[in-house]
Amino acid sequence: MISSWFLIFALATGAPAARAQDAATQAQLDQLSGQIQSISAALDVQTKRIEDLQKQVNDLQDKINQPGANNFASTDDLKKLADQVQQIDQKRQSDNEEILKELEKLEKALNVAASHHAAEPGPADSTAAPAPAPGTPQTGYNYEIKAGDTIAAVAKAYRQQGIKVTTDEILKANPGLNPNALRVGQKIFIPQPQ
Repeated sequence: MISSWFLIFALATGAPAARAQDAATQAQLDQLSGQIQSISAALDVQTKRIEDLQKQVNDLQDKINQPGANNFASTDDLKKLADQVQQIDQKRQSDNEEILKELEKLEKALNVAASHHAAEPGPADSTAAPAPAPGTPQTGYNYEIKAGDTIAAVAKAYRQQGIKVTTDEILKANPGLNPNALRVGQKIFIPQPQ
């Protein structure tokens, strides 16, 4: 009889704990079931979106592959465009030839002007000459750069006047002078060789 009391007591005290555990398990199962249903619904929505996008891609491919679609130029349009490009190219070539002729004329004019504009040394040139660099001759000529002048052309003009000066001497007498960046109106010092 003691064992039956024990059994009754065990059943009476263990039953609420088992019921509580069953209720918690059932709640977890219900929660998981709800999550699975939500995921399944989201998957259905995504599948529908993918199908719609695939249909749109197929429709676009069909439109692109259709001859005479608005996105394509006709043969006549291409021929007109080719003719226009050819006309532009011919105009460009004609303009290039005209520019080259004008440049040749300008070059001839500049060569003539450079030989006429080279300064003749004299008393007017020796006044207000910039101070020569230390260690260079103190006597010389002031020269103002003209259009088309180069250091070599200036030196040559002075040599033709009997003043034997070299481009190196001119460059040494004008420290910091960039012979490749002469400016019209720029004053340089032409040293008198000793």
